[in-house]
Amino acid sequence: MSIQFPVMPQQLTKSETRILDYISHNTEAFLFSSIGQLAQNLEVSEATISRFVRHVGCQDFKDLKQLVIRQAAADAGGPAAKMAGTLSRKENPTAAGWLRLQQQYLEKTLEELDEATFQQAVQAVRDARRVFIHAKSASSSLGQLLRFRLRRLGIDVQLLPSGGSEVLEGLAQAKEGDLVILFSLSKVSREGRMILDYRKEAGYRTLAFCSRAFIPEDEKADIQLFAYRGGPQEYHSMAAPAALIDGLIVEISRQMGAQSARSLSRLHQLKKKYSPDR
Repeated sequence: MSIQFPVMPQQLTKSETRILDYISHNTEAFLFSSIGQLAQNLEVSEATISRFVRHVGCQDFKDLKQLVIRQAAADAGGPAAKMAGTLSRKENPTAAGWLRLQQQYLEKTLEELDEATFQQAVQAVRDARRVFIHAKSASSSLGQLLRFRLRRLGIDVQLLPSGGSEVLEGLAQAKEGDLVILFSLSKVSREGRMILDYRKEAGYRTLAFCSRAFIPEDEKADIQLFAYRGGPQEYHSMAAPAALIDGLIVEISRQMGAQSARSLSRLHQLKKKYSPDR
């Protein structure tokens, strides 16, 4: 469910964002947890949770639970509700206002970016024998973008079907030395769970683009890249994930050096040779 507080998500600290994310995606577990159990699950201090409670306008942990219970009862959910939540923001719903909001989302993504993890993702792509990409629904455009960018660098990349048994037919080709990239932004799909589970048998590595600050252990890929897309009750933007993809490509290209230049130059020459305008 979506939890809404009288503070903007981008005003929360990194730890507070994880707390909010946990409450939104693990509501029942939260309601049956003590403050100590919640602190242990999230690997934060009880003092951090207490500060979060006050920051979102609640008197104490019990008051926070009551607020979550009330919202759970009234939660409507769905794309229409998220769009309404975005349109009801104080900022004017203009193109300029929306773009300024994207700046905030990018800044939030930058705050959460771990450079060591980002470099692990770069190295995983560079070391991979083959790269497989799984993206469905709204994320399919991101998968196509990533595939297009990687192919231009001369990387062997395949796009897995979005669903059905065809996913398994494609995944059966992935072996040790390969990398499977998936987009599990709001949640891990059924196909995503299959990808994460089958890696134990096949031996490939996994890289996931996500927009959740807290992810249970059984839903984690080997490498996680976080992109902020807005609050739980807002229209979810793809600006930050797309920017993160381009950042990944630029860094891969930089590290590839002359090899990257040769691949791009060869593509340019082919385009010139076979251009219909010649």
